[in-house]
Amino acid sequence: MTLPSILVLSRDDVRASLPMADCIDAMERALSALAAGDALTPLRAILPLPDRRGLLGVMPSILGAAGVAGVKAITVMPGNHGSELDAHQGAVLLFETGRGRLLAVLDASALTEIRTAAVSGAATRRLARTDAGDLAILGSGIQARAHLAAMRAVRPIRRVRVWSRRRAQAEAFAAREARRHGAAVEAVATAREAVSGAEIVCTTTAATEPVLEGAWVAPGTHVNAVGACLPTAREVDTETVRRARVIVDRRESALHEAGDLLIPIREGAVPADWIAGELGDLFLERIVGRRSDREVTLFKSLGLAVEDLAAAEVAYRNAIASGAGVAVPFGGIRDEDA
Repeated sequence: MTLPSILVLSRDDVRASLPMADCIDAMERALSALAAGDALTPLRAILPLPDRRGLLGVMPSILGAAGVAGVKAITVMPGNHGSELDAHQGAVLLFETGRGRLLAVLDASALTEIRTAAVSGAATRRLARTDAGDLAILGSGIQARAHLAAMRAVRPIRRVRVWSRRRAQAEAFAAREARRHGAAVEAVATAREAVSGAEIVCTTTAATEPVLEGAWVAPGTHVNAVGACLPTAREVDTETVRRARVIVDRRESALHEAGDLLIPIREGAVPADWIAGELGDLFLERIVGRRSDREVTLFKSLGLAVEDLAAAEVAYRNAIASGAGVAVPFGGIRDEDA
């Protein structure tokens, strides 16, 4: 009997099969489904490595309407920043829920790169002013690159400034991305210089202490806080959170993992119910996002398994249509002798 095959999608396959615009739309659908009760996403299981240099994360989810289930298993190694390796290493397994077949194995680094920025893109599409075109990016790594693409997909970006702790990396980023997008990208000396007058700010660093101060943020700015994902780490200071209308991908995750929010709450600077709502409720118009052109809005991103699952499903369908990836014979057939 011929074994069924699974589709293996490499980093390059995932990037080719998951256009940013497609992924942004998929993130809005997935988070709407989560808010409507048509998706299951428990809190991720995180196991620190014995030497504390990184962690192993396991993130399962089921997306009812799409008829898929999946799990992402990754290591997160902050020490990889600035090296040839992404900080995220791992794979996403995509199953169909009809008979439980394993459909695909996808590179998790590329998928995480795109879907993380795509969620910020979906948030920015709903929260930033419609004319916002002055972009500041704090950080110069993989998420900085992906966020530039996501912001350009949802807003008419006219000006881009980037800051990094290592000036040479910011300058290299600016030159590379200017060529990629055919647009000016300016490396600046300080985070404050990057943020001054910006209308959209994306924090995409590995920082554990604030790199963004609320005093620098202009009225009407939208902030995507992306890099910090531990209760003891943050990229934005208390004043930024105090000034902002805060939206999260999921409240439960934010109240367990988001130091950007938990630290101001512990300080007593904002109440425990400071979060205005979840993205899914915003997409379903259960809550209001931006309430005025002068309001500061902040999306705190943590990443959810349902986002990985939705991105994997889109990449898989596009890869099937284009012939991307490698089909590998696999198991799954009942042993007749059992």
